[in-house]
Amino acid sequence: MKNIAAKIVLTTVLATSSTAVLASDQWKKESMDAWLDGKAETTLLLNTNLNSFDINTDVKNQVVTLTGSVNNDLEKSLAGELVAGLDGVKKVNNKLMVVNADKPKSDSDASAVLTDSKITTVVKTRLLMETNVSGTDINVTTDNQTVTLTGQVNSDAEHDLALSIANNTNDVNKVIDKLEVVQ
Repeated sequence: MKNIAAKIVLTTVLATSSTAVLASDQWKKESMDAWLDGKAETTLLLNTNLNSFDINTDVKNQVVTLTGSVNNDLEKSLAGELVAGLDGVKKVNNKLMVVNADKPKSDSDASAVLTDSKITTVVKTRLLMETNVSGTDINVTTDNQTVTLTGQVNSDAEHDLALSIANNTNDVNKVIDKLEVVQ
């Protein structure tokens, strides 16, 4: 009888422990998703090139789904890139609908200006979101898909990371380094 009672107690303890571990893991996943959702919403809200009130975010298992509407393909691409650049985001499902798709295409000069603006916004946002870079001390300008970084950084590592962020941004053809390392 004692042996059966001990086995029942042991089984109950193991089952309870397993349930607690699973609940804890589920809580961590849900907290991470909620945190990423808030971070994505804030990033879109702070971007002046997007109407974030028309963009919805939903996060499940660190995968962000964007829904809603934007005015053109460039805005759709910008929203996707901004969210994809956030730490912790594994994937972005960009389901944004372009509502003004049947408008005639703008001339190439306007398109180039919009592309440069998108690049500047994405690079600056990534620099600001990266904790190992003082993004507020770095100026970003883009001309004809060439990014110029100016300002001051505190170390060679920060310098290299800032250049890497700029070089690894979509549509960037070249990065001009005018950063100064001050110690």
